[in-house]
Formats: sequence, C-alpha cells, structure tokens
Amino acid sequence: MTASATQIAADVRARRVSAAQVCRDALARIDAANPRLNAFLQVFHDRALEQARAIDARMARGEDPGPLAGVPVALKDNICLEWGRTTAGSRMLENYESPFSATAARRLIDAGAVIVGKTNLDEFGMGSSGENSAFGPTRNPHDESRVPGGSSSGSAAAVAAGLVPVALGSDTGGSIRQPAGWCGIVGVKPTYGRVSRYGLIAYASSLDQIGVLAGMVDDAALALSVIAGPDPLDATSARRELEEFTHDPSTPPPSLVIGVPRQARAASHHAAVTAALDSAINAYKVVGARIVDVDLPHTDHALAAYYLVAAAEASSNLARYDGIRYGRRSSPAREGEAGEVPESSRAEGGLLDLYCRSRSEGLGPEVQRRIMLGTYALSAGYYDAYYLTALRARRLVKTDFDAAWAAGCHALLLPTSPGPAFRLGERADPIAMYLEDVYTVGVNLAGLPAVALPGGRAGEAGSRLPVGLQLVGPAWQESSLLRAARLLEAANPVPRTATSAPASS
Repeated sequence: MTASATQIAADVRARRVSAAQVCRDALARIDAANPRLNAFLQVFHDRALEQARAIDARMARGEDPGPLAGVPVALKDNICLEWGRTTAGSRMLENYESPFSATAARRLIDAGAVIVGKTNLDEFGMGSSGENSAFGPTRNPHDESRVPGGSSSGSAAAVAAGLVPVALGSDTGGSIRQPAGWCGIVGVKPTYGRVSRYGLIAYASSLDQIGVLAGMVDDAALALSVIAGPDPLDATSARRELEEFTHDPSTPPPSLVIGVPRQARAASHHAAVTAALDSAINAYKVVGARIVDVDLPHTDHALAAYYLVAAAEASSNLARYDGIRYGRRSSPAREGEAGEVPESSRAEGGLLDLYCRSRSEGLGPEVQRRIMLGTYALSAGYYDAYYLTALRARRLVKTDFDAAWAAGCHALLLPTSPGPAFRLGERADPIAMYLEDVYTVGVNLAGLPAVALPGGRAGEAGSRLPVGLQLVGPAWQESSLLRAARLLEAANPVPRTATSAPASS
C-alpha cells in the first residue's frame, strides 16, 4: 500500500522527499498494475511529472504549494480536465477533449495535488459493477476475477491497489460507497450541494455529487476539505460556510448516538455482512456510543423511486448526445445497410437515421436501457403514474431519515451492499444488479452525506473479499460524520491491503 496522502503531503512540504519522486513512484505502480486491473483509461506521464516538478520549484522558492503538496490523485473520467480526454466511459465521448477543468479538479491542483490520470467507470456513471465501460471492465484488486463495484470502479480499484492514495469519484446512487465497500477502502459521498458539480458530466442532476475515495478517513477528510465549498459556476452549490473536516481524530463526537435501522439486517445477507455489522456495533459500544434501533420503512420504495427519477433525468441529460451537436457521429449508411433503424426514420431524408445510428453506436446497452425507461416514465399518459409517484416516494424516504435525526441519532449504520463482490459476468440480469443498490440509493434521494468504511472480510473461493459498512448523517454534518467514522476506523481495524490475486478459475 502506498503512503497516505497526509504523510506524502507532510514529507513533501518538509522536503524529506520530492514531489517528482513521489510522482515517478506512482506512475511506476500504475504502469505495472493497470494492464491487469484496467483501472486507468489515461495516464498523464509527462503532464504529471511537469506538475510535480513545478511543486518542487515552488518549494525551492520558499512557497507553500498547498495542503495536498505532491499527492498523486486520480480523477474519475466523467470529471472534466482541460488536458487529455474526458470520455465518461462511453464511445459517444471517446475523443472528447474538455476546454476547461471541473471546479473540484481545479481546487485539487491549486492545493498542490498531482493529477496522474483518469479512471475507468461504468458508462456515464450507470452501473453498479464496473462492467459497463465501453473500454472494458475494471477488476477488483483483491480478486481479479471479481468486480470492484461501480460506477467509480477505476477510482476505487486504484486506491485499493495502492496506485494512488486518493481519487475522486461521483455518487448518484451509491457509486462511491458501493465500490469503496467492495474494495475495502473509504468513500465519502458529501451532502448534495457541498461540492461543486461544475465540470461533472451529468447523469441525474438532482442526485449526482462528486466525492472522495481514499485508503483512510483522514485522507478522505483532507481531500474533501480541499474540494468542498461554494462555487458561483454551479447554481446547486450551497452558499454555506465551510466546516473543519480535519479535526483531531483523538477527539470523539460527544454523546454519540448511532442508529441501526431494522432494514440493515436481512436473511438474504451474506454472513460476513451481518458479522461486520455486529462487530461495528460492539466497537461503538466499547467506546461509549449509544446504539438505538430505528426504522426506515421506505427502504424498498427508495430503490424503485431512484431508478425512475435517475432514469428520467438521464433521458433529459443525455438527449444532447445526438451526433449533431454533441458526441460521436455515425458514418453515413451504405446502400442496403439500414440495420435496426425503422423504415419510417430512413424515409425522412436521413436525419433520424443519423440520430438512431449515432446513439445506437455511441451508447451502450445499460445507458440505452435507462434512457428508454426514463423517456417512458416522462411520456404523456405515464408522467403522473411513474415520475410524480417516484417524487412522492422520494419525499417519504427523506421523511424516514428526518425521523431518525429527530430521535437524536447522530448517524445511521448500514451495510453498503448485501454481500461481497461477485464474479465478472455473474449478474447478467439487470434487476439483480439494481438490487445491489438497496442500501445506497436512499441517501442520494434525501441528499445526505455518508461515509463508507471497511467492515470486514468474507472468505469465498480462497479469497478474502472486503465487505463494507456506511455511516449516514444529517445534511451538512460531514464534520461530525467523519469524526464518527474515524472512531470506528480506530476501534474496529480491518486489513486493507489488496492481494492483487489473479483471476481464479
């Protein structure tokens, strides 16, 4: 495992090591591991070393390069950067070069971080396994025959394999927390509006939020403190004074009350998930926290509501990728090569033919599925029955969480997934895949912050696969939530190092 971001920044600022050497070491690790893991879609060898040398030059002049001085950081490839490509894991954008950098990326650079590359993801963030990328699946560093989770698959795998100490991801329905759980690392999904979405390629605009994946809570808190805060370029960015996220970890939150929802336990859970939950509860009791039972009665409704709301917003957001204004344009159809385009479309001068070809070639099956689902839910005659009903269910989900905060809970403790990572190709049924999100989507519907943590290990087929837990907190309470996460991290230590096991037969 690589050194922590906190340690790297301290060493670079004290000039015990150069940023250039840290960068070279990270690039060497990436070059060695990425052919197996497919975590990175692009690696910026020359540009990253240029950034690192600039940091060393600033240090030599006596300047402070920032709190992330020399720390190698990876960006999920739906976060725009003004060099390289920003593909969103899709053929539709495989050659797109952004003319600007996302606010979160710019803040990392201004804080002294070195952007070493862009990571793989489920296309446009639509997936829970890392298998839906147009550029091939990412593999789990703990067992390369397994998925790492998604959609921030590459970022999670890169951190878990020790290639970088910190990576940015995005979380629309669990896309940071679920892969963090399956890769045995920390993932922070901030309150909606805490981090600017400017420069994040949209999937579902009322749900998307940029967040952090890291090997430990302190690193995640440090990175979050850099990227969080108001942004005039994002109308949904909250105009709130930034809190301190990097408190002394030895100071626990006072009179900590942890709620455990009844829905956090199910007969269908893998035994390791239940054991991890019990272990965390006991660890909190040992350090003096009070454990209370709570109810989130609309947990199952949250899953259905999410897949309607997110799909409807995806239908709207991805309509721009038509091959005319944005995105990949199909080559003209050859004589007699109409493919699946309806005869009525081909008869209208070729424009609809071009639309259909461009979107069919540029967008993968899962993205097409969600666009069609969302378009149907928004269509005349079905809008009230599906989309508006989903919005009402969304309000009920938020009300469930509000009741827990009103009862005095500082955080709720839940699994990130019902079981450990499954094998590549094992969840061919989309519904089975969607059920993996049962514990994560409600947090996005309610706009709340959450922190995923390693919970334990499951022994399967010779592997020791991570299982994850998450702490969910009230809106804007990232500071106290991170302190509660640090407390559990210290009281319930779980081995983190990925074995980089080869694919098993």
